[in-house]
Amino acid sequence: METYKGACHCQAVGFEVDMELTKAVECNCSHCYLKGFLLTFVPGSTVRILRGEDMLTEYRFNKEHIAHLFCKVCGAQPFGRANDAEGNMTYAINIRTLEGVEPEVLEITQFDGKNM
Repeated sequence: METYKGACHCQAVGFEVDMELTKAVECNCSHCYLKGFLLTFVPGSTVRILRGEDMLTEYRFNKEHIAHLFCKVCGAQPFGRANDAEGNMTYAINIRTLEGVEPEVLEITQFDGKNM
């Protein structure tokens, strides 16, 4: 388990997440594809928002299940969150917002969100 630090582009929102990062998901839904997300999913208990929670605003679409959170200042989206099927808070971390992560070394799984 490693602790990763992440932030939005302007640094107004900062967070930490504890996880093993070897894999990521690339979804082709209209939202993820347009923004170029590479995502990993973690339990809410592993995420700590260090600053700027008041700088986050949310966007919901389709079934409106996921709170896609982005910075009000720069528009970058470091993560989204929703409850899983068992009611546990789960975060979708945009790994492109993490310090020191090289996406090309991760195993990338394609997810067909476009046809869901």
